[in-house]
Amino acid sequence: MFSYIKGTLTYIGLNHVVIDVGGVGFKIYTSQCSINDVANLSDKTDVTFHTYLYIKEGIMDLYGFHTKEELELFEMLISVSGVGAKGAIAILSVAGYSKISVSIVTGDSKFLSQAQGIGSKTAQRICLELKDKIKNEALGMESNDGYEDAPVNVDARKEAISALMALGYSKQMSEKAVLKTDTSLDKVEDIIKAALKTLM
Repeated sequence: MFSYIKGTLTYIGLNHVVIDVGGVGFKIYTSQCSINDVANLSDKTDVTFHTYLYIKEGIMDLYGFHTKEELELFEMLISVSGVGAKGAIAILSVAGYSKISVSIVTGDSKFLSQAQGIGSKTAQRICLELKDKIKNEALGMESNDGYEDAPVNVDARKEAISALMALGYSKQMSEKAVLKTDTSLDKVEDIIKAALKTLM
């Protein structure tokens, strides 16, 4: 119904903001990360929130985020069985988009379970169901892209590349950094750490 809402930021609450558009105040539930982003804006008269209208069993709430990436991750999270809008907001409030994406791709369910109301089983389900979605979205590739003949764990290296891209590095930079890592590394977390050292 609403793709985005753009107007004057008039109020910041614990879990929501109010955006005034032509004299109408829209209450938008959001994450702590988005709240922090807009709270630091010097100009609050032209603020955009990318929105999602959540309708379920008589509930009709408007959720929104300062970036499209956070909205897309929110939509992925609520597609997982057992994760409602409030649960997704709790997860997105633990850390930023990049950290959450990397946690899902690397299967770090322990990190996700830090979110209020998210148990270990739900966190594991999130990693299981969204791992490939986030990986494919970030990578956008079907071939091994340079790893066809390499005696390495191709899947782990692909996941490491997608994690680096989720952190904001370009596909080319991510691939080069991963190629420079020791081929004996076969754990995604170790490959990411090694690749980050070459990027910093």
